[in-house]
Amino acid sequence: MGILGGFTMIIDNVYVYTANKIFVKGGIVLDGDKIMRVYEEEDAPKLTGNVIDGKGNYAIPGLIDLHFHGCMGDDFCDNSKEAIENIAKYEASVGVTTIAPATMTLPVEELEDILRTAAEYKKEQNPKGADLVGVNMEGPFISPVKKGAQDERNIMPCDTEICQRFIDASEGLVKFVGLAPEESDEAVAFVKAMKDKVNISLAHTNADYAHAKAAFDAGANHAVHLFNAMPAFTHREPGVVGAVSDSEHVMAEIICDGVHIHPSMVRAAFKMMGADRMILISDSMRATGMPDGQYTLGGLDVKVVGNHATLVSDGALAGSVTNLADCLRTVVKKMEIPLETAIACATINPAKSLGIEDTYGSIAPGKKANIVLLDENLELKMVIKDGQEL
Repeated sequence: MGILGGFTMIIDNVYVYTANKIFVKGGIVLDGDKIMRVYEEEDAPKLTGNVIDGKGNYAIPGLIDLHFHGCMGDDFCDNSKEAIENIAKYEASVGVTTIAPATMTLPVEELEDILRTAAEYKKEQNPKGADLVGVNMEGPFISPVKKGAQDERNIMPCDTEICQRFIDASEGLVKFVGLAPEESDEAVAFVKAMKDKVNISLAHTNADYAHAKAAFDAGANHAVHLFNAMPAFTHREPGVVGAVSDSEHVMAEIICDGVHIHPSMVRAAFKMMGADRMILISDSMRATGMPDGQYTLGGLDVKVVGNHATLVSDGALAGSVTNLADCLRTVVKKMEIPLETAIACATINPAKSLGIEDTYGSIAPGKKANIVLLDENLELKMVIKDGQEL
């Protein structure tokens, strides 16, 4: 091939993870903040200008975390643009280049303020940080029975008017609103009223199979951290998990930090749902990247020891302290999920769920040049964000 015009960077000598979910030996040509071309080794362009030798590493899309709360001492619900910026910069530094942080169950007015702050941050966001593309609302329309680390005082039945207030306050940044359908006779009507404005997820719910399936049939399309904060999946009471399995339009988050779910159950979920419906999330809280100690989540005290975060009050799991890149490593190295499958569940699938797959989630011409280089042990070697090395 001849010299390419208009390019700004070539990443050569890498195994490129393509949109077809396979690795191809070759390289990537960037034009500014976009991907211009992906090439195979035998079809390489003339290497001139700004060429990065990828040294045989994997080149994968920047990871996308659509459910986490914070890191490095900051929480999305701190209601501070500085906190969001710090979170975004840490996430990008570990290879998570796109984020949709989660809220907690807080008073409605406080949530509106947090969402307004996020909307303001998005307009001026730091290009060195992960792109803020959405917000995942974990409350307040959840179940006190499965509240987990959520503050029961702020839980309420689903309400279309309040949901619309959240969407308006965020200027459309809210992408998911959680629901416990068994908590309101109006749940199905709520789903039907809101499903074309925002993705409705089943979250922190004690729903039986019938309630969950009715919500999915009405248009709910997402399950928050499958298995966690929902009834156990059993042969007579399949619950939310069974309803997800039977609802092929539903995508399911799964926390693969090695604490929240046994590896066998992770493998079972992938077999039952199919990998195309699974989304790796971290559900990480502010202690991620920080030493052991006592922290807060949604106003509740949390004790962190190693990779375990638990409520001081009752010992309930309180999110994770593992970032998504480390969850990806865990799911491949310790849970026997193939690398090609795991990468899709942290890139392509969350991009589809967020409705941003035209721009994010895969290495293909026209997509954003957010690329992560990993060595054969999946250790981070380089992060390229918007065509610039971080």
